[in-house]
Amino acid sequence: MEKKAFVITVLLLAAALLAAGAIAARKAPEVVRTNLENIPLQIGRYKGTNDVFDQAVYDELNADRDVYRHYRSPDGRVIDLYIGYYGTAKGGRTGHNPYACLPAAGWAIVADKKIRIYTGYTDGHDHINYTVTRKGRSYNVLLHWYQSAETAVLASGFEQNVHRFVSRVLENRSDGAYIQVSMQVEKDGIGQAFGELRAFAQKLFVILPRYWPVEK
Repeated sequence: MEKKAFVITVLLLAAALLAAGAIAARKAPEVVRTNLENIPLQIGRYKGTNDVFDQAVYDELNADRDVYRHYRSPDGRVIDLYIGYYGTAKGGRTGHNPYACLPAAGWAIVADKKIRIYTGYTDGHDHINYTVTRKGRSYNVLLHWYQSAETAVLASGFEQNVHRFVSRVLENRSDGAYIQVSMQVEKDGIGQAFGELRAFAQKLFVILPRYWPVEK
């Protein structure tokens, strides 16, 4: 009985190694159209303007496409949008995240949790991250998540890694994006900022699949 179990284990291991080798040998698809730069500048009552980082930031992020915008409402409220997209050839995700980058820039994390939000995708609702940081008297309210395969919303890098692995095995594609919407306010504006960001993110979920990059 033990010998039979050992043989089965060896065969399964060999099959797994062969499968891994076959996957590694497949050529990763290339990004042929990024599309994300065509996301509308008008989202709900917010009108956006494009912005740019210093070149050193782009070199560090090393994304296939970055979208950095400021969306302003008629009453002067500003939502910052950042999307960093990574094709399959670049591993589908960035190594950067707000838990490292914001403290390094002097922002202390004062609140952090996962929230359920309506996306309208497969299960209707998904989990994303809600984070509040503080620098002096200013507060930065953020909603952020990873998104893959157009409509897969993932709250953590671990979840995205699992999804990327499965997608690479089944579809030879594991591209993905880090997405963040944020608003800087004073302490008494945190609640309103959260409501504005939540409504904006829900509109963004509708838009994103239409402008998801194409790989071949």
